Amino acid sequence: MNRENKRRSFEKGYYKNHPCAEVFTCRQCGRQVVPEGAGSRHRNHCPNCLTSLHVDVEPGDRAADCGGRMEPVAVWVKRGGEWAIIHRCVRCGKLSANRVAADDNPMKLMSIAMEPLGQPLFPLERIEEMTRLMGGDGRMN
Repeated sequence: MNRENKRRSFEKGYYKNHPCAEVFTCRQCGRQVVPEGAGSRHRNHCPNCLTSLHVDVEPGDRAADCGGRMEPVAVWVKRGGEWAIIHRCVRCGKLSANRVAADDNPMKLMSIAMEPLGQPLFPLERIEEMTRLMGGDGRMN
C-alpha cells in the first residue's frame, strides 16, 4: 500500500465503502482471522470467540482512541430476523452492535443467547408464589 492509499484509508467513512481485507490475530483466543467466509465485505470480530476491538466511534471510522477488547455480552434479533452481537469494551464500557457473520461459532452465539435463562432475576422456586400473587392459581403443570 503506497503512502497516498494509506492516508486515504484513514479518511472518515473509508471503511464504510471499501472492503476490509486485513488479516489479524485475535487478542482473546490467538486465532488468525481472515475476511473470507464472513459473508460480508467487513470482518470486525473473531468468528471463534466473537471478540472485537474498540477501534470505531461510529461504524467504520476507525476514530476510537481506546483500543480496548470488546467482549460479546448479548445477542439481539434485528427487524427481519438478522442477528447481531452486542459487544462491551472491557476498558471503557462502550456498547456496540455488530452483525453476525456467516462463519461465526454457532455454539458461542447460542450460549450467549441462552445465558439470561440460566441466571434468572428471581429464584425459580418462587414461580408458584409469584403466579398466585398475579392472580393465577399458582399450579405448575
